[in-house]
Amino acid sequence: MKRQTQTLLYHLLPVAFWLLAIGGIVLWETIFNFQFSIFNYLPALAALLSVTIIRRIPRHTDSIQQCFQVAVLLGIASYWLPSLVFLIIPIWIYLIWQNLFNLRSFLATFIGLDLVAVWLVVLEFLQITNYKLQIAYNLYAWIPTGAILLAWLGTTIVRQTLRVR
Repeated sequence: MKRQTQTLLYHLLPVAFWLLAIGGIVLWETIFNFQFSIFNYLPALAALLSVTIIRRIPRHTDSIQQCFQVAVLLGIASYWLPSLVFLIIPIWIYLIWQNLFNLRSFLATFIGLDLVAVWLVVLEFLQITNYKLQIAYNLYAWIPTGAILLAWLGTTIVRQTLRVR
């Protein structure tokens, strides 16, 4: 592959992935859902931020602060999409693969999740929020979340494969 073609693909394929993801989300919302809800997109934003935070950890450093931040983000997002909390498992696998995972990172993840759970109980006790209404598994929220995560994954693979050396 020529260097010019490689550079062009390096820049254009991620754009194509993101446009495909956004187009799929808009098409899904237009055809099947007919109602726009910002709460369907908050888990997708939290998942994208979580993956971005984990991806930007420098090598040979501690990942404690980032694991706490990711756990808080995914804990908040799991208020609208409870199964999103299982995204922590691939994040742990990535951290183990990068040799950034240790016991303190593992405990920081659980402290972040527990912090969100405690605040949810406090808000429920003060009757500020009604968690029982939100616990219904909103499968529509997985459409933008899955599309955004797949676009991010495709972009990452293309950028790693086609980077100009």
